[in-house]
Amino acid sequence: MKAAIIVFPGTNREPDMTQALHRAGIVDTTLVWHKDNDLKGADLIVLPGGFSYGDYLRCGAMAAQSPVMKDVVAQAKRGVRVLGVCNGFQILVESGLLPGALLRNRSLKFICKQVHLKTETSGSAFTAALTQGQVIRVPVAHGEGNYFAAPETLRAMEDQDRIAFRYCDADGAVTDAANPNGSIGNIAGILNENRNVLGMMPHPENATQDHQGTLSGLPVFESLMKALS
Repeated sequence: MKAAIIVFPGTNREPDMTQALHRAGIVDTTLVWHKDNDLKGADLIVLPGGFSYGDYLRCGAMAAQSPVMKDVVAQAKRGVRVLGVCNGFQILVESGLLPGALLRNRSLKFICKQVHLKTETSGSAFTAALTQGQVIRVPVAHGEGNYFAAPETLRAMEDQDRIAFRYCDADGAVTDAANPNGSIGNIAGILNENRNVLGMMPHPENATQDHQGTLSGLPVFESLMKALS
């Protein structure tokens, strides 16, 4: 199996993502520069975090116009799994692969801390190694992670079991106090209609090694390993 990790000017989480994939057994990883546009042969495409184009205009807006994104969209429509984390989530939204918008945090401040996530569905290639309701602890680091979508979009995602993660407290209670950025419905991650694209603001790749203080992000990558095997 082969994973392509897309690198834009300003991307900075590609080493972390590479290590997380390797720890889960996905060892054939390639860094793909944003001006390249051939992703044929990739079984998994990853858009890691960072500050593409310095977050100029809107976060992810310029990266969504990069040459490689035409192929990312095409491969996603073919059924290739695509994972976007933090800035990668923003790029997926800006490219139209995921619905909604990511607004400035409710506090209007950059946040960087550990949060808890409640697994809302285990019915995807990204969450199959987790159980529904399972709580994991992973870090967030963003200034524009406040997810918003129109009521009809939210209803469709709820009905189709496409909300992957919600912010919660350590006991799994989904409360406003546990919401770090003001995301509607405490939403932290969503799936597309075909369930092969996941976007999430928290960083599971930074919860996969002992020195990071938690291994609870590793099941995301183990799920992918199993799905791609």
